[in-house]
Amino acid sequence: MTGRSSLVAQSIRATIERVITRVNTLSAGGPGWTRPSYSDLESAAHAMIEEEALSLGLTVSRDAAGNLFARMKGRNSNVVPLYVGSHLDTVAEGGAYDGQAGVAGALALAAALRAEGRIPEADLVVTVTRAEESVWFPVSYVGSRAGLGRLTREEMEAKRVDTQRSLADHMRDQGYDPEAVATLVPPQPARFLEFHIEQGPVLHIAGEPYGIVTAIRGGLRYRSARVNGVWAHSGAAPYEGRADAVVAFSELVVAMDRVWAEMLAEGADLTVTFGRVDAASSAHAMAKVAGTLGFCLDMRSSDASTLDEADRRFRVEIARIEAARPGISFDLGQQSRSQPAQLSPAMADFVARGAEARGDKPRRMLSGGGHDAAAFAAAGWDSVMVFIRNWNGSHCPDEGMHLEDLALAVESVHESICQEGG
Repeated sequence: MTGRSSLVAQSIRATIERVITRVNTLSAGGPGWTRPSYSDLESAAHAMIEEEALSLGLTVSRDAAGNLFARMKGRNSNVVPLYVGSHLDTVAEGGAYDGQAGVAGALALAAALRAEGRIPEADLVVTVTRAEESVWFPVSYVGSRAGLGRLTREEMEAKRVDTQRSLADHMRDQGYDPEAVATLVPPQPARFLEFHIEQGPVLHIAGEPYGIVTAIRGGLRYRSARVNGVWAHSGAAPYEGRADAVVAFSELVVAMDRVWAEMLAEGADLTVTFGRVDAASSAHAMAKVAGTLGFCLDMRSSDASTLDEADRRFRVEIARIEAARPGISFDLGQQSRSQPAQLSPAMADFVARGAEARGDKPRRMLSGGGHDAAAFAAAGWDSVMVFIRNWNGSHCPDEGMHLEDLALAVESVHESICQEGG
């Protein structure tokens, strides 16, 4: 390894470790890490990144929604800028890497260029979005879509699940103006790259440190659905005539598991998940037939028409259960959707060139989870993701990632940036 390449590698690894460690000192408590969207904790994490960026001599700005941009000027203003980053909010009791690894990777790129005294051909913009995790507000990609001028006034009235206060209120709490967000003029479409842990086991099983994402599944969700039945005494209500919400829901789960298998056999790309089941209110008891049950449903696919077909079959199963079980009814509540995204082949090739120069051959793969990169792609940006090997799942305290794997991916993108300069 040459002195210069050794300096770059050391800078990348040191930055990744420092940034992830610093950000993860901020949490509402354990297990895991909790930084709600548009909370003081998320803002404190952004302030940490601003401090890191300023120490590198980057120019820091924020848009009306609070998204942070730290710019390193390039040599040629005619070359399309490269935005690199991710988010710092987490799900409740989330992991150490979802979001923060991508931000650390972006800063590591800037640190490596500074360490070797290199000015990139295009502007490099470290990008830290707000409110990516839609578990807090029932809106996909809040921060990035706001910064891209694609967040509606109606969406800004969405309630945060823990406070029941609106997104607009929480923006104001953090010093941002919802009216300015509504009239925000987005930046010109450019290039966006997001490092992120893989949220499945593909790379881990294959023993590969990183991969290039070519498409992101969209989602169709019912966040606040309910089965309504009839309360009754567990010992006195006979089999005939019972309207048991738990039994009706169980039948629906089994039916949708069958639908999922059938659609996979037909060649569709689909996942079906009942992520929350609630039959434990103060009204429920051991000696009662359940009169109500709340649940959520999350269906995902790389094809929007597949989501439409899965939703149609879902409703057919509901109608069948309601007809067979008098007294049972389903209230699905509001449906929310995020659209599937095809990412940029040119940007995938950009990453691959640097990887190949280092002797790597990262696979091209699908993302099952949603990411800010999808919002940038939908807004006309050339967008790509680089997945980092992860084990023990995602959105949980046990997320696993080798810092070395992220460093290797950052080194590949660094090489791509250097090649761009000739």
